[in-house]
Amino acid sequence: MPKLLDTIDSPDDLKKISPAALEELAAELRQEIIKTVTVTGGHLASNLGVVELTIALHRVFDSPRDKIVWDVGHQSYVHKLLTGRKDRFDTLRQYGGISGYTCRDESEYDPFGAGHASTSISAAMGMVVARDLAGEDYNVVAVIGDGAITAGISFEALNQAGHLGSRFFVILNDNGMSISPTVGALAKLLSRVRLNRPVRRVEKRSKKILAAFSWGRKLAEFGEFLVDRFKGLVIPTPLWEALGFTYIGPIDGHSIRDMEYFLTQVKNTSTKPTLIHVVTTKGKGYSQAEDNAVYFHGVSAIGGGSNGVNTYSEIFAQTTLRLAREEPKLVVITPAMPEGNCLNIVEAEFPNRVFDVGICEQHAVTFAAGLATQGYIPVVAIYSTFLQRAFDQIIHDVCLQDLPVVFAIDRGGIVGDDGKTHQGTFDISYLTLIPNMVVAAPKDENELQHLLYTAVKSGRPMAVRYPRGPGLGVPLDAALHEIPLGKGEVVREGSDVAIIALGASVSPSIEAAQRLARKGIDTTVVNARFAKPLDKDLITNLAGRVKNIVTVEENVLNGGFGESVIKLLENSGLYDTRVRNIGIPDEFVEHGTQSVLRARYGLDADGITRQVVEMLSAKKEDFLLKNKDKARTTQ
Repeated sequence: MPKLLDTIDSPDDLKKISPAALEELAAELRQEIIKTVTVTGGHLASNLGVVELTIALHRVFDSPRDKIVWDVGHQSYVHKLLTGRKDRFDTLRQYGGISGYTCRDESEYDPFGAGHASTSISAAMGMVVARDLAGEDYNVVAVIGDGAITAGISFEALNQAGHLGSRFFVILNDNGMSISPTVGALAKLLSRVRLNRPVRRVEKRSKKILAAFSWGRKLAEFGEFLVDRFKGLVIPTPLWEALGFTYIGPIDGHSIRDMEYFLTQVKNTSTKPTLIHVVTTKGKGYSQAEDNAVYFHGVSAIGGGSNGVNTYSEIFAQTTLRLAREEPKLVVITPAMPEGNCLNIVEAEFPNRVFDVGICEQHAVTFAAGLATQGYIPVVAIYSTFLQRAFDQIIHDVCLQDLPVVFAIDRGGIVGDDGKTHQGTFDISYLTLIPNMVVAAPKDENELQHLLYTAVKSGRPMAVRYPRGPGLGVPLDAALHEIPLGKGEVVREGSDVAIIALGASVSPSIEAAQRLARKGIDTTVVNARFAKPLDKDLITNLAGRVKNIVTVEENVLNGGFGESVIKLLENSGLYDTRVRNIGIPDEFVEHGTQSVLRARYGLDADGITRQVVEMLSAKKEDFLLKNKDKARTTQ
């Protein structure tokens, strides 16, 4: 029997489906998402919760002329299925396939790309002002959910929207969650709205009264509208009204009929900014996801497990717990990522020393700085891609004041399937340029625990960046020890070429050296450990006896570790050294598995081996550091 979904290639097709068949379509959409995401990996619970909302949006509004801006972009799977991408949906997050987020390059129905939270209202406001300046009349809708409303940028945008007063719609998809349950005062306010008993009684009694009359659907609809307006008398809405918004809600986000009715009303009558508060259940329609929305927020692809080896995130959490037991002034801060950073075990033992501040990366860093001024040792546990959002706070609030904040940077380097918004390929560049900052990366999980211990004991700003996924399975030392700041180690000796690798690049560099040995090429391998400060003595002494040096890093080449090594050699007068930098070129890394992407950029053992051979086969003058004003490098 043909599926309704098979008949939909655009929102225009969706509008031809009878209201009676929409529930069947919703069920088909959920089945398609579950079937695909359990194979490819992706964000499951978030998308199951917005099925009816997405259907209603595309039936009421005229996309792509009307602009629907999704926030967070990982709520957009239903949107993709309804906007001409269902035939490619099985390529979700696969190399060469469609993105797990909204993407302007992918479809005209995605007016704004988003993988980070809380951007929708700001971006949509830009579209509103562009519309008004051009004298056009299309609608702009920002759909914000999964805790994204708690971020400061959201309130900055709401503030401007209320000030300008232009017609504009914000749909607050309130499921009480980000990845973890949403925290903070605003979350408590929204919970009061969701769970308000007087409102529930009003709804039930009103429906009974309306059912007793026979004046038709129009009166029923008008009655529902009055009931919704009455909610404003019961529920505290001054926050939104003070910001210049008309508040509508809360509305059942799983009732397509209710959603279409209220969206149509505000579309046809609103002349100012309007916030529509929609209550949904994360994981709706899939009992396992409803019962455990945190676990099913993002699921791994089949075969994507760790094979029993602890992940770097788990080693971080275990080490942090150990350090917290020894150091009573150690505290941990996470911006809405306690599960992603595996901090549950720390929070269970020290609930008053783990702070989830919500999706507020800037606040997390400055909050940490404030704690550090009072003698505490804050550890900011954060993904590389999200730390980018707090760049000014790292400079102004931590490093300028030389405060001892530890940055535990998860997902450093190539992350994989989440794609270009989530690759951690910039942190070495943007952190090493900041005075007072120490930047380190472990070669394996055992070294991670020692570097974390070193960072806590260092008494200065220090970042430890580590990759996504399982460690190498190496034994863990029972006793922790400090590693001298800026000191690397030689892990293999050779005379023909030296590979200086950082972090996750050390292991494939060792493997490459073994392959090169079979080709008769004798290779030194250095575990740099520190991107800043560099081990000057080790590197310059090495360059004095081995005239061919290759650097390897999972970071962009611009401003990266390799460029720092070249600058060190220049400043040391070692102009006759041949240097090749291996890393990420000047581009954003798309989605795909970590292994596929590392192979693409020559960061696996095969790629490193190949590039070393190419280097040694090339003309010497192509790599000479000819003078102190110019150093030539190749990618």
